[in-house]
Amino acid sequence: MLKVTKFGGSSMASADQYRKVRDIVLSDPDRRVVVVSAAGKRDKHDHKITDLLYLCYAHTRYGVDCGQVFDMITSRYLEIRDELGIKLDLETEFADLKTRLDEKSVTQDELVSRGEYFSAKLMAAYLDFQFVDAADWVKFRMDGSVDQESSYACLRRQAVGRGLVTPGFYGLMPDGQIHTFSRGGSDITGSLAAAALNAKVYENWTDVSGILMADPRIVDNPQAIPEVTYDELRELSYSGAQVLHEGAIFPVREKNIPLNIRNTNAPNDPGTMIRERFDQDSDPDRFITGITGKKDFSIVSMTKRGMSGQVGVLRSMLTVFERHGISVDYTPNGIDNVSVVVPTESVAPCLYHILAEIQQEVKPDTLDVHDQIAVVAAVGRKMAFRPGISGKIFAALGEAGINIRMINQGPDELNIIFGVDNRDFQKAIRVLYNSFAK
Repeated sequence: MLKVTKFGGSSMASADQYRKVRDIVLSDPDRRVVVVSAAGKRDKHDHKITDLLYLCYAHTRYGVDCGQVFDMITSRYLEIRDELGIKLDLETEFADLKTRLDEKSVTQDELVSRGEYFSAKLMAAYLDFQFVDAADWVKFRMDGSVDQESSYACLRRQAVGRGLVTPGFYGLMPDGQIHTFSRGGSDITGSLAAAALNAKVYENWTDVSGILMADPRIVDNPQAIPEVTYDELRELSYSGAQVLHEGAIFPVREKNIPLNIRNTNAPNDPGTMIRERFDQDSDPDRFITGITGKKDFSIVSMTKRGMSGQVGVLRSMLTVFERHGISVDYTPNGIDNVSVVVPTESVAPCLYHILAEIQQEVKPDTLDVHDQIAVVAAVGRKMAFRPGISGKIFAALGEAGINIRMINQGPDELNIIFGVDNRDFQKAIRVLYNSFAK
Protein backbone atom coordinates (compact mmCIF):
# COMPACT_ATOMS: atom_id res chain seq x y z
CA MET A 1 0.00 0.00 0.00
CA LEU A 2 1.31 3.42 -0.99
CA LYS A 3 2.18 6.15 1.51
CA VAL A 4 2.71 9.75 0.45
CA THR A 5 5.20 11.57 2.68
CA LYS A 6 5.59 15.33 2.81
CA PHE A 7 8.55 16.94 4.55
CA GLY A 8 8.44 20.56 5.68
CA GLY A 9 11.12 23.24 5.64
CA SER A 10 12.67 22.25 8.97
CA SER A 11 13.13 18.72 7.61
CA MET A 12 15.00 20.08 4.56
CA ALA A 13 17.13 22.67 6.34
CA SER A 14 20.53 20.94 6.28
CA ALA A 15 22.46 17.85 5.23
CA ASP A 16 21.81 16.29 8.64
CA GLN A 17 18.07 16.71 8.11
CA TYR A 18 18.34 15.19 4.62
CA ARG A 19 19.92 12.12 6.22
CA LYS A 20 17.00 11.82 8.63
CA VAL A 21 14.52 12.11 5.78
CA ARG A 22 16.37 9.44 3.79
CA ASP A 23 16.33 7.05 6.74
CA ILE A 24 12.59 7.63 7.26
CA VAL A 25 11.71 7.08 3.60
CA LEU A 26 13.87 4.00 3.11
CA SER A 27 12.70 2.40 6.38
CA ASP A 28 9.30 1.70 4.84
CA PRO A 29 8.96 0.40 1.26
CA ASP A 30 5.44 1.84 1.11
CA ARG A 31 6.89 5.38 1.23
CA ARG A 32 7.31 5.75 -2.51
CA VAL A 33 6.09 9.31 -3.09
CA VAL A 34 7.91 12.18 -1.39
CA VAL A 35 6.88 15.86 -1.42
CA VAL A 36 9.34 18.45 -0.12
CA SER A 37 9.38 22.09 0.92
CA ALA A 38 12.16 24.62 0.44
CA ALA A 39 14.96 24.59 3.01
CA GLY A 40 13.84 26.18 6.27
CA LYS A 41 15.75 27.65 9.17
CA ARG A 42 18.64 25.71 10.68
CA ASP A 43 18.39 27.78 13.87
CA LYS A 44 16.55 30.87 15.08
CA HIS A 45 19.15 33.17 13.53
CA ASP A 46 18.88 31.56 10.09
CA HIS A 47 16.67 32.46 7.11
CA LYS A 48 14.06 30.46 5.23
CA ILE A 49 15.05 30.05 1.58
CA THR A 50 11.59 31.15 0.42
CA ASP A 51 11.95 34.41 2.37
CA LEU A 52 15.30 35.04 0.68
CA LEU A 53 13.78 34.39 -2.74
CA TYR A 54 11.01 36.89 -2.08
CA LEU A 55 13.71 39.35 -0.98
CA CYS A 56 15.64 38.78 -4.22
CA TYR A 57 12.57 39.57 -6.27
CA ALA A 58 11.89 42.76 -4.28
CA HIS A 59 15.51 43.89 -4.69
CA THR A 60 15.41 43.39 -8.44
CA ARG A 61 12.06 45.07 -8.82
CA TYR A 62 13.36 48.24 -7.18
CA GLY A 63 16.74 48.19 -8.90
CA VAL A 64 18.75 46.99 -5.90
CA ASP A 65 21.50 44.43 -6.41
CA CYS A 66 20.45 41.04 -4.98
CA GLY A 67 23.75 39.25 -5.60
CA GLN A 68 24.62 38.76 -1.95
CA VAL A 69 21.20 37.35 -1.08
CA PHE A 70 21.20 35.10 -4.14
CA ASP A 71 24.64 33.79 -3.18
CA MET A 72 23.25 32.83 0.24
CA ILE A 73 20.58 30.75 -1.47
CA THR A 74 23.02 29.11 -3.86
CA SER A 75 25.59 28.29 -1.21
CA ARG A 76 22.92 26.71 1.03
CA TYR A 77 21.97 24.11 -1.56
CA LEU A 78 25.53 23.54 -2.74
CA GLU A 79 26.61 22.90 0.85
CA ILE A 80 23.88 20.28 1.27
CA ARG A 81 24.82 18.66 -2.04
CA ASP A 82 28.55 18.56 -1.33
CA GLU A 83 28.22 17.34 2.26
CA LEU A 84 26.00 14.46 1.12
CA GLY A 85 28.21 13.62 -1.86
CA ILE A 86 25.38 14.05 -4.37
CA LYS A 87 26.48 14.18 -8.01
CA LEU A 88 24.24 16.86 -9.44
CA ASP A 89 25.01 19.98 -11.47
CA LEU A 90 23.15 22.81 -9.76
CA GLU A 91 25.58 25.58 -10.71
CA THR A 92 24.29 25.80 -14.29
CA GLU A 93 20.66 26.09 -13.21
CA PHE A 94 21.48 28.70 -10.59
CA ALA A 95 23.47 30.72 -13.15
CA ASP A 96 20.57 30.60 -15.61
CA LEU A 97 18.14 31.65 -12.89
CA LYS A 98 20.35 34.58 -11.87
CA THR A 99 20.57 35.73 -15.50
CA ARG A 100 16.80 35.68 -15.85
CA LEU A 101 16.47 37.49 -12.53
CA ASP A 102 18.82 40.24 -13.68
CA GLU A 103 16.94 40.50 -16.97
CA LYS A 104 13.64 40.66 -15.06
CA SER A 105 12.32 37.79 -17.17
CA VAL A 106 11.29 35.57 -14.27
CA THR A 107 7.98 36.03 -12.47
CA GLN A 108 7.77 36.28 -8.69
CA ASP A 109 5.86 32.99 -8.44
CA GLU A 110 8.45 31.12 -10.50
CA LEU A 111 11.35 32.60 -8.55
CA VAL A 112 9.97 31.79 -5.09
CA SER A 113 9.05 28.27 -6.24
CA ARG A 114 12.72 27.46 -6.88
CA GLY A 115 13.34 26.67 -3.22
CA GLU A 116 11.06 23.65 -3.44
CA TYR A 117 12.40 22.83 -6.91
CA PHE A 118 16.03 22.58 -5.80
CA SER A 119 15.09 20.73 -2.60
CA ALA A 120 13.30 18.11 -4.66
CA LYS A 121 16.13 17.79 -7.20
CA LEU A 122 18.59 17.12 -4.38
CA MET A 123 16.34 14.74 -2.49
CA ALA A 124 15.49 12.74 -5.62
CA ALA A 125 19.18 12.27 -6.38
CA TYR A 126 19.95 11.40 -2.76
CA LEU A 127 17.21 8.75 -2.62
CA ASP A 128 17.79 7.59 -6.18
CA PHE A 129 14.13 8.32 -6.86
CA GLN A 130 12.59 9.83 -9.98
CA PHE A 131 12.27 13.64 -9.96
CA VAL A 132 8.82 14.79 -11.11
CA ASP A 133 8.43 18.56 -11.42
CA ALA A 134 5.24 19.88 -9.80
CA ALA A 135 4.71 21.92 -12.96
CA ASP A 136 4.28 18.63 -14.82
CA TRP A 137 1.27 17.51 -12.81
CA VAL A 138 -0.26 20.23 -10.58
CA LYS A 139 -2.59 22.03 -12.99
CA PHE A 140 -4.31 25.30 -12.11
CA ARG A 141 -7.32 26.82 -13.80
CA MET A 142 -7.21 30.47 -14.85
CA ASP A 143 -9.00 31.47 -11.63
CA GLY A 144 -6.18 29.95 -9.56
CA SER A 145 -8.11 26.88 -8.41
CA VAL A 146 -6.64 23.41 -8.88
CA ASP A 147 -7.97 21.26 -11.70
CA GLN A 148 -8.01 18.09 -9.62
CA GLU A 149 -9.13 15.74 -12.37
CA SER A 150 -6.37 16.81 -14.74
CA SER A 151 -3.74 16.96 -11.98
CA TYR A 152 -4.57 13.50 -10.67
CA ALA A 153 -4.42 11.97 -14.14
CA CYS A 154 -1.03 13.60 -14.84
CA LEU A 155 0.51 12.29 -11.63
CA ARG A 156 -0.88 8.78 -12.08
CA ARG A 157 0.77 8.60 -15.50
CA GLN A 158 4.16 9.48 -14.00
CA ALA A 159 4.01 7.54 -10.72
CA VAL A 160 5.19 4.25 -12.16
CA GLY A 161 8.28 2.21 -11.40
CA ARG A 162 10.65 3.49 -8.75
CA GLY A 163 9.76 6.05 -6.12
CA LEU A 164 9.39 9.71 -6.96
CA VAL A 165 10.13 13.08 -5.38
CA THR A 166 8.14 16.17 -6.32
CA PRO A 167 8.34 19.78 -5.12
CA GLY A 168 5.51 21.27 -3.13
CA PHE A 169 4.01 24.78 -3.27
CA TYR A 170 3.52 25.33 -7.02
CA GLY A 171 2.09 24.13 -10.28
CA LEU A 172 1.31 25.38 -13.79
CA MET A 173 -1.31 27.77 -15.12
CA PRO A 174 -3.04 27.10 -18.49
CA ASP A 175 -0.84 29.78 -20.09
CA GLY A 176 2.32 27.92 -19.06
CA GLN A 177 3.25 30.24 -16.16
CA ILE A 178 4.33 28.91 -12.77
CA HIS A 179 1.75 29.62 -10.07
CA THR A 180 2.18 29.13 -6.31
CA PHE A 181 -0.18 28.33 -3.50
CA SER A 182 -0.19 30.65 -0.50
CA ARG A 183 2.62 30.19 2.02
CA GLY A 184 2.64 26.70 3.50
CA GLY A 185 1.12 25.37 0.30
CA SER A 186 3.42 22.37 0.12
CA ASP A 187 0.94 20.73 2.49
CA ILE A 188 -1.64 21.03 -0.30
CA THR A 189 0.68 19.43 -2.85
CA GLY A 190 1.17 16.44 -0.57
CA SER A 191 -2.57 16.11 -0.04
CA LEU A 192 -3.23 16.29 -3.78
CA ALA A 193 -0.61 13.59 -4.42
CA ALA A 194 -2.14 11.32 -1.78
CA ALA A 195 -5.62 11.79 -3.25
CA ALA A 196 -4.40 11.29 -6.83
CA LEU A 197 -2.76 7.97 -5.98
CA ASN A 198 -5.37 6.77 -3.46
CA ALA A 199 -2.68 6.50 -0.80
CA LYS A 200 -3.08 4.37 2.30
CA VAL A 201 -2.05 7.38 4.39
CA TYR A 202 -0.71 10.90 3.91
CA GLU A 203 2.22 11.50 6.28
CA ASN A 204 3.09 15.12 6.97
CA TRP A 205 6.52 15.29 8.62
CA THR A 206 7.42 18.41 10.58
CA ASP A 207 9.37 19.35 13.73
CA VAL A 208 6.76 18.46 16.38
CA SER A 209 5.39 15.06 17.35
CA GLY A 210 1.86 15.73 16.19
CA ILE A 211 -0.74 18.35 16.99
CA LEU A 212 -0.38 19.68 20.52
CA MET A 213 -3.26 20.24 22.92
CA ALA A 214 -2.19 23.85 23.46
CA ASP A 215 0.30 26.38 22.19
CA PRO A 216 3.75 25.45 23.60
CA ARG A 217 4.56 29.17 23.82
CA ILE A 218 1.81 29.40 26.45
CA VAL A 219 1.75 25.95 28.08
CA ASP A 220 4.99 24.18 29.00
CA ASN A 221 5.37 20.83 27.21
CA PRO A 222 1.74 20.32 26.21
CA GLN A 223 0.67 16.80 25.38
CA ALA A 224 0.31 15.70 21.78
CA ILE A 225 -3.17 14.74 20.57
CA PRO A 226 -3.06 11.08 19.46
CA GLU A 227 -6.29 11.21 17.41
CA VAL A 228 -8.37 14.02 15.97
CA THR A 229 -11.22 14.09 13.48
CA TYR A 230 -11.24 16.35 10.45
CA ASP A 231 -14.08 18.36 12.02
CA GLU A 232 -12.07 18.90 15.20
CA LEU A 233 -9.02 19.88 13.16
CA ARG A 234 -11.11 22.43 11.30
CA GLU A 235 -12.30 23.94 14.58
CA LEU A 236 -8.79 24.02 16.04
CA SER A 237 -7.36 25.67 12.92
CA TYR A 238 -10.15 28.25 12.68
CA SER A 239 -9.78 29.15 16.33
CA GLY A 240 -6.07 29.85 16.04
CA ALA A 241 -4.08 26.60 16.15
CA GLN A 242 -1.29 26.55 13.55
CA VAL A 243 -1.58 23.01 12.28
CA LEU A 244 -1.75 22.60 8.51
CA HIS A 245 -2.52 24.76 5.52
CA GLU A 246 -6.32 24.76 5.38
CA GLY A 247 -6.33 23.69 1.74
CA ALA A 248 -4.46 20.49 2.63
CA ILE A 249 -7.49 18.98 4.33
CA PHE A 250 -10.01 18.77 1.51
CA PRO A 251 -8.29 16.49 -1.07
CA VAL A 252 -7.54 13.70 1.42
CA ARG A 253 -10.84 14.11 3.24
CA GLU A 254 -12.73 13.67 -0.04
CA LYS A 255 -10.97 10.31 -0.50
CA ASN A 256 -11.24 9.32 3.19
CA ILE A 257 -7.44 9.09 3.45
CA PRO A 258 -5.98 9.33 6.98
CA LEU A 259 -3.51 12.13 7.62
CA ASN A 260 -0.65 11.48 10.03
CA ILE A 261 1.36 14.37 11.52
CA ARG A 262 4.87 13.09 12.38
CA ASN A 263 8.19 14.43 13.69
CA THR A 264 11.28 14.10 11.49
CA ASN A 265 13.48 14.50 14.56
CA ALA A 266 11.62 11.80 16.52
CA PRO A 267 10.50 9.33 13.84
CA ASN A 268 9.42 6.65 16.34
CA ASP A 269 6.78 8.93 17.85
CA PRO A 270 3.34 8.00 16.46
CA GLY A 271 2.29 11.63 16.09
CA THR A 272 -1.32 12.61 15.51
CA MET A 273 -3.65 10.58 13.29
CA ILE A 274 -6.45 12.53 11.60
CA ARG A 275 -9.51 10.69 10.25
CA GLU A 276 -13.13 11.35 9.42
CA ARG A 277 -14.11 9.35 12.49
CA PHE A 278 -12.70 6.79 14.91
CA ASP A 279 -14.50 3.54 15.67
CA GLN A 280 -12.51 2.98 18.84
CA ASP A 281 -11.25 5.67 21.20
CA SER A 282 -7.59 5.45 22.18
CA ASP A 283 -8.12 7.71 25.22
CA PRO A 284 -11.73 7.49 26.50
CA ASP A 285 -11.00 9.67 29.54
CA ARG A 286 -9.95 12.71 27.49
CA PHE A 287 -13.01 14.67 26.38
CA ILE A 288 -11.27 17.92 25.38
CA THR A 289 -9.14 17.44 22.28
CA GLY A 290 -7.42 20.81 22.23
CA ILE A 291 -7.47 24.34 23.60
CA THR A 292 -6.68 27.27 21.34
CA GLY A 293 -7.60 30.87 20.66
CA LYS A 294 -6.74 34.27 19.24
CA LYS A 295 -6.47 37.79 20.63
CA ASP A 296 -7.63 41.22 19.49
CA PHE A 297 -11.32 40.93 18.73
CA SER A 298 -14.05 43.54 19.04
CA ILE A 299 -17.61 42.83 20.19
CA VAL A 300 -20.35 45.04 18.77
CA SER A 301 -23.35 44.56 21.07
CA MET A 302 -26.89 45.72 20.39
CA THR A 303 -30.09 45.57 22.43
CA LYS A 304 -33.57 46.20 21.06
CA ARG A 305 -36.76 45.56 23.02
CA GLY A 306 -38.99 43.01 21.34
CA MET A 307 -36.26 41.97 18.92
CA SER A 308 -37.10 38.28 19.18
CA GLY A 309 -40.55 38.98 17.73
CA GLN A 310 -39.32 41.14 14.86
CA VAL A 311 -38.31 39.57 11.58
CA GLY A 312 -35.01 40.58 9.95
CA VAL A 313 -33.28 42.47 12.78
CA LEU A 314 -30.22 40.22 12.86
CA ARG A 315 -30.09 40.10 9.06
CA SER A 316 -30.13 43.91 8.89
CA MET A 317 -27.25 44.14 11.34
CA LEU A 318 -25.16 41.53 9.52
CA THR A 319 -25.87 43.19 6.17
CA VAL A 320 -24.09 46.31 7.41
CA PHE A 321 -20.94 44.30 8.12
CA GLU A 322 -21.26 42.56 4.74
CA ARG A 323 -21.41 45.88 2.90
CA HIS A 324 -18.06 46.82 4.44
CA GLY A 325 -16.47 43.47 3.59
CA ILE A 326 -16.18 42.38 7.23
CA SER A 327 -16.29 38.65 7.95
CA VAL A 328 -18.19 37.91 11.17
CA ASP A 329 -16.71 35.21 13.43
CA TYR A 330 -19.45 34.71 16.03
CA THR A 331 -22.93 36.04 16.82
CA PRO A 332 -23.87 35.19 20.43
CA ASN A 333 -27.37 36.41 21.24
CA GLY A 334 -30.18 36.60 23.78
CA ILE A 335 -33.90 37.38 23.61
CA ASP A 336 -33.52 41.11 23.05
CA ASN A 337 -29.81 41.42 22.33
CA VAL A 338 -27.25 40.23 19.85
CA SER A 339 -23.48 40.63 19.63
CA VAL A 340 -21.21 40.44 16.62
CA VAL A 341 -17.61 39.31 17.20
CA VAL A 342 -15.08 40.44 14.59
CA PRO A 343 -11.29 40.86 14.40
CA THR A 344 -10.45 44.38 15.55
CA GLU A 345 -7.92 44.85 12.76
CA SER A 346 -10.55 44.30 10.07
CA VAL A 347 -13.32 46.43 11.59
CA ALA A 348 -11.30 49.35 12.98
CA PRO A 349 -10.99 51.38 9.72
CA CYS A 350 -14.76 51.45 9.20
CA LEU A 351 -16.14 50.98 12.72
CA TYR A 352 -17.83 54.37 13.05
CA HIS A 353 -19.49 54.02 9.65
CA ILE A 354 -20.78 50.59 10.68
CA LEU A 355 -22.16 51.90 13.97
CA ALA A 356 -23.86 54.82 12.23
CA GLU A 357 -25.50 52.53 9.68
CA ILE A 358 -26.70 50.09 12.34
CA GLN A 359 -28.12 53.01 14.30
CA GLN A 360 -29.93 54.31 11.24
CA GLU A 361 -31.22 51.01 9.84
CA VAL A 362 -31.92 48.93 12.96
CA LYS A 363 -32.61 51.72 15.50
CA PRO A 364 -31.36 49.76 18.54
CA ASP A 365 -32.02 50.82 22.13
CA THR A 366 -28.31 50.50 22.93
CA LEU A 367 -25.24 49.96 20.80
CA ASP A 368 -21.82 49.34 22.39
CA VAL A 369 -18.35 48.26 21.36
CA HIS A 370 -15.95 46.27 23.53
CA ASP A 371 -12.32 45.99 22.38
CA GLN A 372 -9.29 44.08 23.63
CA ILE A 373 -11.15 40.77 23.61
CA ALA A 374 -9.53 37.36 23.19
CA VAL A 375 -11.49 34.35 21.96
CA VAL A 376 -10.64 30.97 23.49
CA ALA A 377 -12.02 27.65 22.23
CA ALA A 378 -12.18 24.26 23.94
CA VAL A 379 -12.61 21.70 21.14
CA GLY A 380 -13.60 18.06 21.53
CA ARG A 381 -15.94 15.65 19.77
CA LYS A 382 -16.73 13.88 23.05
CA MET A 383 -17.92 16.96 24.94
CA ALA A 384 -21.46 16.37 23.70
CA PHE A 385 -21.60 13.11 25.67
CA ARG A 386 -20.39 14.53 28.98
CA PRO A 387 -22.99 16.54 30.95
CA GLY A 388 -21.75 19.57 32.80
CA ILE A 389 -18.66 20.27 30.70
CA SER A 390 -19.54 23.93 30.18
CA GLY A 391 -20.11 24.34 33.89
CA LYS A 392 -16.76 22.80 34.75
CA ILE A 393 -14.98 25.05 32.27
CA PHE A 394 -16.60 28.22 33.57
CA ALA A 395 -16.04 27.15 37.18
CA ALA A 396 -12.32 26.67 36.52
CA LEU A 397 -12.07 30.10 34.91
CA GLY A 398 -14.07 31.69 37.71
CA GLU A 399 -11.85 30.20 40.40
CA ALA A 400 -8.88 31.69 38.56
CA GLY A 401 -10.50 35.14 38.62
CA ILE A 402 -11.03 35.29 34.86
CA ASN A 403 -14.10 37.25 33.75
CA ILE A 404 -16.00 35.75 30.80
CA ARG A 405 -17.16 38.43 28.36
CA MET A 406 -18.88 36.22 25.75
CA ILE A 407 -20.07 32.62 25.36
CA ASN A 408 -20.86 30.78 22.12
CA GLN A 409 -21.61 27.10 21.62
CA GLY A 410 -23.01 25.26 18.61
CA PRO A 411 -25.70 22.57 18.88
CA ASP A 412 -23.25 19.82 17.92
CA GLU A 413 -21.18 20.74 21.01
CA LEU A 414 -17.95 20.24 19.10
CA ASN A 415 -16.57 23.35 20.74
CA ILE A 416 -17.23 25.81 23.54
CA ILE A 417 -16.08 29.31 22.70
CA PHE A 418 -15.78 32.16 25.16
CA GLY A 419 -14.35 35.64 25.18
CA VAL A 420 -12.05 37.04 27.85
CA ASP A 421 -10.01 40.20 28.13
CA ASN A 422 -6.79 40.16 26.15
CA ARG A 423 -4.79 40.34 29.37
CA ASP A 424 -6.36 37.04 30.54
CA PHE A 425 -5.78 35.15 27.27
CA GLN A 426 -2.72 33.09 28.19
CA LYS A 427 -3.93 32.56 31.76
CA ALA A 428 -7.26 31.19 30.48
CA ILE A 429 -5.54 28.67 28.20
CA ARG A 430 -3.22 27.52 31.00
CA VAL A 431 -6.13 27.17 33.44
CA LEU A 432 -8.10 24.99 31.02
CA TYR A 433 -5.11 22.89 30.07
CA ASN A 434 -4.14 22.24 33.69
CA SER A 435 -7.77 21.48 34.60
CA PHE A 436 -8.73 19.16 31.78
CA ALA A 437 -5.67 17.85 29.93
CA LYS A 438 -4.31 15.61 32.66
